[in-house]
Amino acid sequence: MDLKRYHRQIILSEIGMEGQQKLNAAKVIVIGAGGLGCPILQYLVAAGVGTIGIVDDDKVDLSNLHRQILFTADDAGRNKAETAAEKLKALNPDVKFLVFPFRLMAENAASTLAAFDIIVDGSDNFETRYLVNDTCVALNKPLVFGSIFGFEGQLSVFNYQNGPTYRCVFPEPGDAPNCAVNGVLGVLPGIIGTYMANETLKLILGIGQTLSGRLLVMNVLENSFNTFKIKRVVPLSGAAFSTNAVAKTHLNNEPEHISKQQLETILEANDESFLLIDVREPNEYEADNLGGINIPLSEITDELSSLSPERSIILYCNSGRRSKAAFDIIKASGFAGDVYWT
Repeated sequence: MDLKRYHRQIILSEIGMEGQQKLNAAKVIVIGAGGLGCPILQYLVAAGVGTIGIVDDDKVDLSNLHRQILFTADDAGRNKAETAAEKLKALNPDVKFLVFPFRLMAENAASTLAAFDIIVDGSDNFETRYLVNDTCVALNKPLVFGSIFGFEGQLSVFNYQNGPTYRCVFPEPGDAPNCAVNGVLGVLPGIIGTYMANETLKLILGIGQTLSGRLLVMNVLENSFNTFKIKRVVPLSGAAFSTNAVAKTHLNNEPEHISKQQLETILEANDESFLLIDVREPNEYEADNLGGINIPLSEITDELSSLSPERSIILYCNSGRRSKAAFDIIKASGFAGDVYWT
């Protein structure tokens, strides 16, 4: 072990030589070597995590470079996993790299993840996220999760010491945000990825308070941080999950989602069995609203006790992003009534 390399973290009382040895012995696999994966990998490698797996079948493209700063223009067309391992080896030659230059699928997920202590998911699509989650549950592996969209990032630790899983927060797949269509600020994956690396290091070292049981939502445009408590609402047994589950999931089957047209019909009928909740900010609600009451997304957790299961709830915002997030929070709380989002 190169003590000089790790001196600045070894002298931390929470780490010391014993902690550094834990890092050197740890085996971590990172799903995706893109916007999130790059900073995750760089900091784990720099910290001295002994064995690191990298899964990615994608190739470096010039459009990646504004946020995937591990790569350069000369890497265009090369496989991301292989290129990342090559560059990271130069950063820390003591680390052992296991490269998986293929797409994680139901057929190979269990065999790929089984040898690692911690799984870090930096993927950008729902199919992979559910597959990784379900495989982690089946293998009883902790999962560090992060996602990005525009100026907003989400972060949590799942399946840790019988804590909540990804499905406890997001029970069913939806439409995955796509950077190619919706865009992303280049520094955002660096910020969220660094937080993910931090959670991973804390898990290895057994220090601090992890994000297990909490979902951190960060908006870098507004400099806002919101933390939502979540609890496990699925069976603890891994037998309830299958690595083939995602392959059988109908991504467009969302019975809890109602269209704007359906909402208009309900409002026109003045059906009092429904309670419309606008989850936008108060200034947005005051400027233009469809009626109902206003509970901003950031206050949903605090207002759960005021919601009656006797009335069906419809959650509303302009884009559907905040209403879906509010829906996931309410469902994860164990709310007994019917909840819909639009």
